[in-house]
Formats: sequence, C-alpha cells, structure tokens
Amino acid sequence: MKGEVPMLLKVLGLVLAGGKGTRLAPLTNQRAKPAVPFAGKYRIVDFVLSNLVNSDIHSIYVLVQFRSQSLLQHMRDGWQFDSLLKSQFVIPVPAQMATAAETWYRGTADAIYQNINLIEQSHPDIVVIFGADHVYRMNIREMIEYHIQKRSEVTVAAIPYDKKYAREFGVLETTENGRIVGFHEKKADAPTIPGYPDLIYASMGNYVFDPDVLVHMLREDAAREDSSHDFGKDILPLKLNDARMFAYDFFDNRIPGEPHDKRPYWRDVGTIDAYYEANMDLNSKDPALNLYNREWPLRTSSYATPPAKFEYDEDGNQGAAIESTIANGCIFRGGVVQNSVLGRNVLVDSGTEVFDSIIFDNCVIGPNCKIRKAIIEKNVTIPAGTMIGYDEEQDAARFSRSDSGIVTVEGSRSHIDLTNISV
Repeated sequence: MKGEVPMLLKVLGLVLAGGKGTRLAPLTNQRAKPAVPFAGKYRIVDFVLSNLVNSDIHSIYVLVQFRSQSLLQHMRDGWQFDSLLKSQFVIPVPAQMATAAETWYRGTADAIYQNINLIEQSHPDIVVIFGADHVYRMNIREMIEYHIQKRSEVTVAAIPYDKKYAREFGVLETTENGRIVGFHEKKADAPTIPGYPDLIYASMGNYVFDPDVLVHMLREDAAREDSSHDFGKDILPLKLNDARMFAYDFFDNRIPGEPHDKRPYWRDVGTIDAYYEANMDLNSKDPALNLYNREWPLRTSSYATPPAKFEYDEDGNQGAAIESTIANGCIFRGGVVQNSVLGRNVLVDSGTEVFDSIIFDNCVIGPNCKIRKAIIEKNVTIPAGTMIGYDEEQDAARFSRSDSGIVTVEGSRSHIDLTNISV
C-alpha cells in the first residue's frame, strides 16, 4: 500500500528557522520571520511543523538564531508534546558556536553541521531538512516514499515555475526521470524541465537525506574555506557525480482531505506585498489555502480567549465583520471590518471602518477611525478619528509604506501623535 514502507522508518526532522527575513521588514524588526503572524491566529513556523507532525514525523529539532525570543515563546506555548515517548519532541536549538571561529550559523549547511551531534545521537534512517520561511502544505511522507523508490541519497523538493522567474531561484537541472544533473543559481537561461520548455524546477530548499551521506557531506564542506556553506550553492553541486540526487515534483504531492486534482499550496511571503496578498486571499470564497481541512490540521498555540463578539454602539450601529478572517477574543463595538484579517483580542470601536487590512493581536482601534490597506502590529492603540491608508504623504511621513501602498504601523511607533490624521 502506498506510504506503508516509509511508516516503518525512523525519521528525524530538522527545521531551519534562523533567517533574518530582512525583506519582510518592518514585521521582522523585532521577531524572526518564522514567528511572524499569519491568518490571525497562526505563525509562519506553524506550517512546516504541522506538515511534519501530520506526516507522522515527531522527532523535530528547530534551529533558531536571529531575534528568536518570540519564536521560542510561541513554541513553548504551542509545540510541547504531552508524551512519554522519547521519540516525540519539538525542541528549539540555538546556534551552538561549534566551529573553530565560534560563529553564528553561516549558511543552511553550517546550521546542520553545528548540530551534527543531534543526527549522530538519533541514529535515524532518514533525515528531512525543511525551511520555516514559507507558507505551504506538504505531505512529507510522499516525498520520503519517492526518495526510497528512486534509491535516492539526496532528494530536493522542487516546484515548477515559469522560466521567466529563473533569475530569482536556485534551479534544478534534471533528466526525464528526475535525476538531478545540475544546479543553476539565479540564472535567466537556466535549463527547463524536460518536456516542458516554459517551466523550470525551482528548488524549495527542502531536502530528504540518507544520514551517512549527509554527515559525510557536512564534514567535507566544513573543511572548505572557500564555501558559503549552503546546500544548493556549495555542497550538492560538488557531489553530483558521487551521490544519487533526485528532484521531487511538489505538484505531485497530495494532501489528505483535499480534492485529488487540487495542487498543493506554496507561497513565498518574503515581502510585505506578498505577505499581505497571501493573507487577503484567505477572505475569498474559495481560497487557495484551505485552513479548514480537518484531515490536515494547522496546529498552533492555544490561548484561553473568548469567542468574538459583535455589539451595538450607543447610536444603534451594529458591529460587523464582512468577508473577513477573525480570531477569538475580538470585539466589534459598532465598528465594521471588511475583507480583513484580525488577530486575537482586537477591539474595533464605534463608527470605525476597517477595509483590506491585517491587524495583529491585542490592538485597540478607537472610535471613528478609517483604515485601509494597512498592517497594524500587535499591542497598538489607534486614537479616535485616525485615518490610515487615505493620504500617501501623511502615511509615508509616519509609517512604513510598501511599493504597492501597504502601510505598516509598527508597535514601536504606536506612541506617535496620530490625532492630526483625522477623518
């Protein structure tokens, strides 16, 4: 039966969650990118961890680094297994300074090398190395099964992309049967997929390794002074003739509970605009990302927050949320929200209108405000009568503003006098 053989294997999961996420600033000014909120109640890291746990992989180390405090708190609150089995854990691991220079992680491979003891002590049959920077759904067991069927030693997840975007990705060159024969880093003329002249295989930065092969590669790379210690740039290209490597087509992946003809979801949310668009898509009638699939749940922290509440104000205006995604604890006190995503415990006061916006946890939007195309950081109080998203010059003078006009109100700027921006 499909999937039965991999279930007998001991799989160790290593999650790379140490990137700075500079392109997503200012949301990453005070937190790691994997800790950035998404869809009101989740964090970006919840996607990779849910994929692993839903794929019956329960031995997971999360390698953290920059601005990791909020990520560590989230994992403490939401990712502690209540189990007596030693093989079931999700453990954050900071940089061990295990190199002679005692440095932070210098690349994806160096992050694993500095924790090579975790692999050797676990004695796994398979090691999976996945990033925590993207929003995606993936049945990792199917990729492991492919790895075994191909007798592969290294398998790289790849997503078909229009060749015009080749300069933005690391591209895998493959034979017709998926064997990797070349790596091309951000080249406009990178080879296309055999039989599909308009598509390239973009590396997703997700890997399945045979443990012995991985450890040998890491030790060799660590000794190279000219290496940037990255899997796609340094290690794997040099080992093409020594190891069997295959590309796993992400579009072949199927998620339990989803229609068989539905392509799996993957989204790079590395910029403010991409992050905003991915959140807004959740409000559509048939969003590409299904958060309601009970067979493949998206897990996260659990908080003792009450249900959302909709009230009339003193003038008889009813609070409402239209075509929006709302987390627990929100109160609509006569205010109206449309096509927006709200985190926990947000108060929308009387006479306020919020359109096309993302509001993080514990915000207070005072009365008679007008907010449009904005991202409001957690714990921010917006004074009465504030207008955001209606005047480019005023927005640019007070807040961060993306190329497409998305305004980000940072928590550190919540003390700015906003009362002059009135409706």
